Amino acid sequence: MLKKITSDRKIRVAIVGCGRISKNHFNSIQVHEDELELIAICDNNVDTMKDHLERYSVPGYLYIEEMLQKEKPDLVVLCTPSGLHSDQAQLAARYGVNVMTEKPMATRWHDGKNMVKACDEAGVHLFVVKQNRRNATLQLLKNAVEKERFGRIYMVNINVFWTRPQDYYNSSKWRGTWEFDGGAFMNQASHYVDLLDWIIGPIESVQAYTATLARNIEVEDSGVASIKWRSGALGSMNVTMLTYPKNLEGSITILGEKGSVKIGGIAVNEIQHWEFTDIHPDDDKVKSANYETTSVYGFGHPLYYKNVIDVLRGRAEPETDGREGLRSLEVLIATYLSARDGKRVSLPLDY
Repeated sequence: MLKKITSDRKIRVAIVGCGRISKNHFNSIQVHEDELELIAICDNNVDTMKDHLERYSVPGYLYIEEMLQKEKPDLVVLCTPSGLHSDQAQLAARYGVNVMTEKPMATRWHDGKNMVKACDEAGVHLFVVKQNRRNATLQLLKNAVEKERFGRIYMVNINVFWTRPQDYYNSSKWRGTWEFDGGAFMNQASHYVDLLDWIIGPIESVQAYTATLARNIEVEDSGVASIKWRSGALGSMNVTMLTYPKNLEGSITILGEKGSVKIGGIAVNEIQHWEFTDIHPDDDKVKSANYETTSVYGFGHPLYYKNVIDVLRGRAEPETDGREGLRSLEVLIATYLSARDGKRVSLPLDY
């Protein structure tokens, strides 16, 4: 039985890793300051640590275990390189601390499964951030699929045409490595891989190609994947971090028997085509669902935190827990196995 945190006190939160994505988490904690309290931060870069200590006036640690021992948080948020998530999540679980991890939850299949197992055995929650699911545009699309407005879905296409210059990869030693980062599919396009299963449904098989065309990194900067769903639908995913001169498109297109939809913009923030044979009240929400953004992260983190708070208070079920996180990790691993071995990979993977 998972422990609830009573509403007579704030939920004690510690953030591990103060890099690029962490600002979304610091902001989300501030948005929910009536429910959440930032009690500590952890980062192995002394200069980064100093900057955040001055800004947030909380204790800082170079080592996560020392922080867990001394501060006893209710929730630890992992904004560290993806290859570290598994060991850090399992460590937090051993201290009886709930875990929230950024995407992807891990870079290896067995690491992801070990995270889920450790948190299960410790009786703590494992949350995997999928903030794009809270985008108004994608909520409308999800509703349309669930209401079967497309009829039979024939074809799906996802494009992630962004740019990451060499300076981005050079900014930290872990970037662009197999051990800690993963490539364009696993890191930058991870939330779009999530849409393949969450929006469309279970995948039957994947056939992929990846390439490192321009960047001096271990992993791929570009890739394509062909997908077949169990429903019979066919689709493709095209990803590159080489778009000139800036981020161009993050989109999903669904073509079905009774409807066609394209959601584009740089981060699925614009409904560019919305057409169905039937009329539904959701159709009136299309224009208001669109939003302007200069960030590929969107604005879903505070909404994601709201669900986490409700779960920890015992008021809700998690939207994306560890097992839900494994679904997109499985597709990612299948994609890399296919590209490596030059063959179609069927799901589920061997358990």
